[in-house]
Amino acid sequence: MLTKRLIACFDVNNKMVTKAHKFQDNIDIDTAENVARKIYEDQIDEIIFYDIAASAQKRKIDIDTVKKVARHVFVPFTVGGGIGSLDDMYEVLKAGAEKISIDSMAVRNPEIIREGEMAFGRQCIVLSMQVKRVEKTAKIPSGYEIAIDGARFFTGMDAVEWAKRGEDLGAGEICVNSIDKDGTHEGYDIEITSLISRAVNVPTIASGGAGKPEHVAKVFTQTQASAAIVSSMLYSPRLEKNYSMREIKERLSEYNIYVRPWISGRNI
Repeated sequence: MLTKRLIACFDVNNKMVTKAHKFQDNIDIDTAENVARKIYEDQIDEIIFYDIAASAQKRKIDIDTVKKVARHVFVPFTVGGGIGSLDDMYEVLKAGAEKISIDSMAVRNPEIIREGEMAFGRQCIVLSMQVKRVEKTAKIPSGYEIAIDGARFFTGMDAVEWAKRGEDLGAGEICVNSIDKDGTHEGYDIEITSLISRAVNVPTIASGGAGKPEHVAKVFTQTQASAAIVSSMLYSPRLEKNYSMREIKERLSEYNIYVRPWISGRNI
């Protein structure tokens, strides 16, 4: 049985990790460097870093903050936001990232997925998707539409069809960010996560809505997601209780979900 992965996602703006509710009403947590150090020491499996304003502001990613985070983490590290060319991809890999996440730029220029896959390998390219539940139509048969630029603009694209196209173009992983569930702590959007994880043959990451370990257990048992983002559970000020990685992993083991074990006294 493959190990399920638990991922911390840093939404970064002006060097600060920030938490939103449905992509709005952001609350700053701490510097990205400080949060990265704490989460790594708590034995997170992977980290994703999004410069959330870069695409909307039409600027390049904050490479200085990427470098500062990379100095403190020694787990798979994915970076996204404002990446619009192979040169941008090379720059974040050189800064310490292992994988590149593309979202809004991929919608604007889908060929960037193919170019990245050819240059750096499929395993380096993560297609991140902002998805929102809408009325089903002939154009959006899944009932989930793709948004870009921090959910500021809706594209008219069907989420499942975009995931399949992204895989065909060379994406090695799909991250499904639910706008409806983001920051709600009510659980992941099981429906769209299930639809996409069954439609593609590459790993799928569930994102948006986790508030307690039971939510993580549900997305792993009711969908084919291979990873889940648990950021809010770790440090959201909107939650009455934050969890440690040890608590989350021990609870998941009660559901017979195979995750990388938390190791007491690990030298990190």
